[in-house]
Amino acid sequence: MTTLPDQRKKGLRVIPRNVWALGLTSFFTDISSEMVLNLVPLFLFNVLGVKTSLIGLIEGIAETTASLLKIFSGYISDRIGQRKWLTASGYGLSTISKPLLYFATSWAGVLGVRFADRTGKGIRTAPRDALIADSVKENQRGLSFGLHRAADTGGAMLGLIIAALVIWGAQAGLHTLTRDTFQKVVLLSIIPGVLGVLSVVFGAQEVGRKPGLVKLPSLSLQGFDTRFRAFLFILVLFTLGNSSDAFLILRAQERGLSVLQVMGMLITFNLIYALISTPAGALSDRVGRRRLIIGGWFVYSLVYLGFAGASAGWQVWGFYALYGIYYGLVEGTAKAFVADLVLPEQRGTAYGLYNAAVGLTAFPASLIAGVLWQGVGRWSGFGPSAPFFFGAGMALMAVLLLGIWLPGLKKPK
Repeated sequence: MTTLPDQRKKGLRVIPRNVWALGLTSFFTDISSEMVLNLVPLFLFNVLGVKTSLIGLIEGIAETTASLLKIFSGYISDRIGQRKWLTASGYGLSTISKPLLYFATSWAGVLGVRFADRTGKGIRTAPRDALIADSVKENQRGLSFGLHRAADTGGAMLGLIIAALVIWGAQAGLHTLTRDTFQKVVLLSIIPGVLGVLSVVFGAQEVGRKPGLVKLPSLSLQGFDTRFRAFLFILVLFTLGNSSDAFLILRAQERGLSVLQVMGMLITFNLIYALISTPAGALSDRVGRRRLIIGGWFVYSLVYLGFAGASAGWQVWGFYALYGIYYGLVEGTAKAFVADLVLPEQRGTAYGLYNAAVGLTAFPASLIAGVLWQGVGRWSGFGPSAPFFFGAGMALMAVLLLGIWLPGLKKPK
């Protein structure tokens, strides 16, 4: 009977200040980012005339940049025993760089801005995730990361709504994006970006902890739990088929959706993602993270098969809505799972490695998707459905490994 008050404290009322502050930071930052970054593929394709293979290359380079930095920023935060100011500096760099898209007139200019923006993301992500993990108890991890993802996604949804309103007012009825509309969205994105930086600077607090004694990780990842290393391997296989969502946006337009309808599709996705993230995170605290990740990856494989077979724009819209279920089940849960598998003094480095595994694999994943879609040189691609068949297959392989192989590995004493 004495445990009942403690059980009740698992609710939102006892979530620490840092989770709320960093959630607010992500909320504002995603308003700013999603207003702009979801339009970048359309800006490249519609305005600058860039081919899908080159769009895949740009996305891959941008994500690879972020991924390499995540390893070192997480490691540094472990070594110095501080997370907040690395997090704040990363958000600051992204906020400064995105407005430069206003002046972009070539794919190289877009690549430069994406490079700087992803550099900021690379600096902030691992220390931020480690700061959240440091701030909560083990039985609050899923809920806390789910809440953070919900705030992040809620901001994304609001950003998309604002962008959609701008597009509707500026070019209602036009099927493709114009430069003038894109520039208006970029200018509006500055305000929430600044608010996001202010939220982490004045809202978050450093968690008292001693500097870690971890060594710089080697390619063998020695010193980490075998289960963590296995999870990273499985994650890489899954991500190899998880190319940039830019291809989903292009698929929607290729199937007949206008720019405004694409924005509506993205808003629907983010609404579902935001609604599912917090309860899914709380559920993972009770039934286990691995089960939810397996379920989310299985949903992903079905959705990607849907993208491959879609014959009309409304079908792509419907599958993109279901895509939000995958994100809601997996994104926060996977980050809580990482904290379950490593020691507290390894968290910064572990989150760096986790995010790097995703981001580094995003480069070949996006490149493969672009080549499968359009081909390269004299070799003709297999068409717009091919990247999605490939993604579904890789997801099913990851489901089998996570369901059968990982549980057989021994937990260290």
